[in-house]
Amino acid sequence: MRAILRGAFCLFFFISGAVQAQDAVLKPFVLGSKGPGEVAAKADEVKAAVTKHGFTVAGSYSPYPNAVVIAVTNDEMRTTAAKSEHGGFGAAQRVSVTKVGNEVQVAYTNPVYMANAYRMAGDLKETSAKLQAALGRIEEFGAKGLTADKLRKYHYTFGMEYFDEPNEFVKYGSYEEALKAVEAGLAAGKHGVTKVYRVDVAGKKETLFGVAMKGEGEAGKFMDDKYIMSEIDFKDVKSTAHLPYDILVSDNKVYALYARFRIAISFPDLAMMGANSFMNIMKSPEAIREALALSVGGKKDAR
Repeated sequence: MRAILRGAFCLFFFISGAVQAQDAVLKPFVLGSKGPGEVAAKADEVKAAVTKHGFTVAGSYSPYPNAVVIAVTNDEMRTTAAKSEHGGFGAAQRVSVTKVGNEVQVAYTNPVYMANAYRMAGDLKETSAKLQAALGRIEEFGAKGLTADKLRKYHYTFGMEYFDEPNEFVKYGSYEEALKAVEAGLAAGKHGVTKVYRVDVAGKKETLFGVAMKGEGEAGKFMDDKYIMSEIDFKDVKSTAHLPYDILVSDNKVYALYARFRIAISFPDLAMMGANSFMNIMKSPEAIREALALSVGGKKDAR
């Protein structure tokens, strides 16, 4: 009888622990460290630290003054990305170095959060542990938090897009032709969209591009990295690692996550209306879609 009770007791705690783990909330970003310093020097330290812990620096850029974003990848990200449809959106994580007042903040996208948001066939826990070892971990931030189950079914609100409803911009004759067209379009930068990094998914005809977006004048501001972030990244701890935006070449097609999903997954608690709300960037999803579509050889109305 004691053995039966002991077994039932252990089973209860096993199930309870599993349920708690499933219900644990995840947040989009991790604050690794903060303190005095300068952005350029700290960015160099970050690159050295992640490289030491097995990451490859895919690229970096400064979207606006006092901010640098560094894209990193590793074997776990690239191989896990290959196991699910459009898993390539999770083939890189982003690290930000942002100066706020006299303080430099180092933060990064939460791999476990992003793996669930992008419905990957794995949770990238090894990648998460390695980023923590390289960059530290003070706290997760950026939202009240969502469970893994809710992230895998996430959309901002009724009528808005899910992960599996990306924009499809253009279809080419082959994967190689699609890559060539995207590389050429980003190199030309005619529509304010330029290449920050490229990551090839392991063993699959899929490639992720990170792109900088710079709009000109009043008409172009709604696709501009600096303008969008000035409206929505207003809290004390900065979510700079939301940037850059992504383009995915999968087989012979070119995609991007629709901005109403891509922005919302980084800022799920952002208000619909009022100061610092989605209303202030209401024109941005279409402006971003149009700029990306034209940059990769698609039509203005490509969806």
